[in-house]
Amino acid sequence: MLEGKKILVSGAGGQIALPICEFLAPHNEVWGIARFSDQDTRERLERAAVTTRMVDLARPDFGELPQDFDYLLHLAAFLGPGTDYETALGINADGTGALLAHCRQATAALVMTTGSVYDPNPDPWHLYVETDPLGDGHLPSVPTYSISKIAEEAVARTCARLLNLPIVIARMNVAYGVNGGLAVFHLDSVVTDHPIAVRWDPAPYSPIFQDDINRQVEAILAAASIPATIVNWGGDEVVTVQEWSNYFGELTGRTPQFDLGPAPGTHRGVALDVSRRLAFTGPCRTSWRDGMKQVYESRYPDGAFEGAVPPSSAAHAVEAHAVEGTKP
Repeated sequence: MLEGKKILVSGAGGQIALPICEFLAPHNEVWGIARFSDQDTRERLERAAVTTRMVDLARPDFGELPQDFDYLLHLAAFLGPGTDYETALGINADGTGALLAHCRQATAALVMTTGSVYDPNPDPWHLYVETDPLGDGHLPSVPTYSISKIAEEAVARTCARLLNLPIVIARMNVAYGVNGGLAVFHLDSVVTDHPIAVRWDPAPYSPIFQDDINRQVEAILAAASIPATIVNWGGDEVVTVQEWSNYFGELTGRTPQFDLGPAPGTHRGVALDVSRRLAFTGPCRTSWRDGMKQVYESRYPDGAFEGAVPPSSAAHAVEAHAVEGTKP
């Protein structure tokens, strides 16, 4: 575990970043930056002893932010629903460069991108490796996402060399936990009898539980280098949307409904080859069934009774649309 370090986390109010902040804060000096449109999220971070500052990477002003961080975890991302590439590139690419330049004294930086940067492969069971071709994932709900994240990777690679800053670029797959995620969005759909929009059947992914993400942060950071290291960050098991949704059906006693695409030109699934990540972190500790059961029991402690209402969580719905390109 990282201890006694000064760590900056961008996008600190987000689905993945907020639990990481809470995990690291007891043993480190953690700072979190975000736009903080949700004041409750900022207060939750501050209760966890995280120092917060409001920063908008569209117009970055780091005047209230020190520069002596040991590590940077850059998890902020623009997930716009339209075709405003100027804004998407301005935040995901230009904003990344500005933040890395501000933190150039750091020992290392982690820049989180996405498995959606890969050029779609027609084989749904293809395991994407870090050297596979990149391309537009054609995500229907966030059309600028994959292109702007490819641009972000290019900026990060350049910054590693120009700033002499060791960087690891982590391509996140389907992250999920109590705080949200694609699978959790589908759980809520099962509980509320809403159809699960999915582009293809099957639609395989490499889901990773938040607890494993938290535990792997240190090892992923330790892989940072010049030139930048690129690593797929997903779980050890390949699971389809249909498979985990049916498992939620078993847990809840409900029958999942699917609203099937297809959506030509999009990923048929984004299952990752995680061999490189395994070499850095070792295996995950939580199987997908155990992790998703924990999420269900946490979100619905009284069970999925008729009329059950999902806990409020805007983050997981946004992430669901970003990764899978589903419709609400």
